[in-house]
Amino acid sequence: MKKRLLVTFILVLITITSYSQTTKQFIDSGSVDEQFENLIKNSNKYQDYKVVKLNWLLKLKSNINDSILASKQDILRASNTINKQKKTIDSLNTSFSTTKNEITKLKTQITSISFLGIDFEKGLFKTVILSIIGGLILLLLFFITKFKQSISITKLTKNNLKELEEEFEEHRKRALEREQKVMRRLQDELNKHKKD
Repeated sequence: MKKRLLVTFILVLITITSYSQTTKQFIDSGSVDEQFENLIKNSNKYQDYKVVKLNWLLKLKSNINDSILASKQDILRASNTINKQKKTIDSLNTSFSTTKNEITKLKTQITSISFLGIDFEKGLFKTVILSIIGGLILLLLFFITKFKQSISITKLTKNNLKELEEEFEEHRKRALEREQKVMRRLQDELNKHKKD
């Protein structure tokens, strides 16, 4: 009976051992680190060594190569994206500097006026133009007052001339009358002298 029990016990132990070995499977999903942990955990021990099934190692190698290839593709895609973004950034910087130069030119054009090929600031130009206009208005007012003065002087002179002409006409008439009187007297005297 002891023998039977011992045989049954050994059979059960062999069955459990073989069952546990056959149920052990390599899990090839998850990260590479998890796959390594699974490989170490499910491998058999022999003295200080771990015994690993060759197909598990090959599967792990294949998974690592796939991961490396996928990482390389990700890096290549990221590098391509970075290069495209650098080109975009460079073109945007060029466009930005061009736009900035155009804005500077437009601001200069807005704040300055070109007159006879010379650029003037609008404020200075307005001041000069307003000064010129103000000076011309003052000259106009000066000439208008001078013109009015000369008109009044001309009127006064005409009036004086008219009065002088009237006086002269009166004087001429008087002088003519006097001359006629003197001539009559002279004639009278001559006639008297002839008679005598």
